[in-house]
Amino acid sequence: MADGNPHILVADDEEDVLMLCRVNLEFEGFEVSDASNGAETIEKCRQGRPDLILLDVMMPVKDGWETLNELKADGDLASIPVVMLTAKVQEEDQYRALAAGAADYVTKPFHPTSLVRTVRTVLATGESELEQRRKEALKKLELFRKL
Repeated sequence: MADGNPHILVADDEEDVLMLCRVNLEFEGFEVSDASNGAETIEKCRQGRPDLILLDVMMPVKDGWETLNELKADGDLASIPVVMLTAKVQEEDQYRALAAGAADYVTKPFHPTSLVRTVRTVLATGESELEQRRKEALKKLELFRKL
């Protein structure tokens, strides 16, 4: 956190989404940086650990799924909360993201006020609660795949 303001890394290959997130989060007092693909996201996390990552699923170089898995497998980065930000609205994708360690899942198009509320909620959520959500999502994903 620079100057006490949470640092949010927005990872998306769409310039308009990056700008929408940046403007609304900065207006609410967050420090914001961005990345346009998964590889850049990992690199920026290693350079300066953000407090939360908004991560698009469909990106070039390394997609959001690969990026999420790499983040959660890295001991230095695994505890950074990740909110998936995507046009993929299928319930299975939501369970898959939460089971893989994402803290939340926001579908595009999204309302800027709702996004800020989600960011604030995730930042206020403890790691044990996030782990409980992950375990519940794993169970739901298993049931979903049996159908």
